[in-house]
Amino acid sequence: MSGGVTVTVVDHPLVADSLARIRDRDTPNALFRQNLERIGTMLIAEATRSLPTVAGTVQTPLTEAPALRLAVQPVVVPVLRAGLGFVHAAQELLPEADVGFIGISRDESTFQPEPYVNKLPESLDGRPVIVIDPMLATGGSLAHTVRLLLERGAPEPIRVVCALAAPEGIQRLRDEGLHLHVVTAAIDDHLNDHAFIVPGLGDAGDRLFGSGS
Repeated sequence: MSGGVTVTVVDHPLVADSLARIRDRDTPNALFRQNLERIGTMLIAEATRSLPTVAGTVQTPLTEAPALRLAVQPVVVPVLRAGLGFVHAAQELLPEADVGFIGISRDESTFQPEPYVNKLPESLDGRPVIVIDPMLATGGSLAHTVRLLLERGAPEPIRVVCALAAPEGIQRLRDEGLHLHVVTAAIDDHLNDHAFIVPGLGDAGDRLFGSGS
């Protein structure tokens, strides 16, 4: 498969409905979390569409039937802290998947990623990886995360699930020559001077967990 960044925008009325709710500044935190998870479930389902399977059979109460099962369990990697908003959705869909964690904060003066947690399996060789982070803004945190995954042998393309993406972030990933499949609910208009996605939904971490966390 050739390299590059491909983007799938999931056009579904349930995604659109939840997207409207999480964009609304008056949506309370509990309802924000519920609808972000709802979006995550549908985006992760789309992102896993191409996971490899193996053919076999299963015995039904009546007879034998052909069956497909996942060939290998993927590794789900939330980018802390906002990525935690998609973890429950991922575990509901992929209960046997391993979960790794990458913690990256943003320097608010330079907008550059500042890593603080790296909890990944020692080897990712042959295991599909799904990175979950609700917001793809500048692309700096995601690019850093992807390089850590590639160092541990993650196969390409790495799947990325985000509720919103900024065109600047997508372009940065392309400029850096990464091989990714991004699945998102929307590509927004632009980043503002503070590197927030516009129209966006504000700070996803604050709306998930409160501004004091």
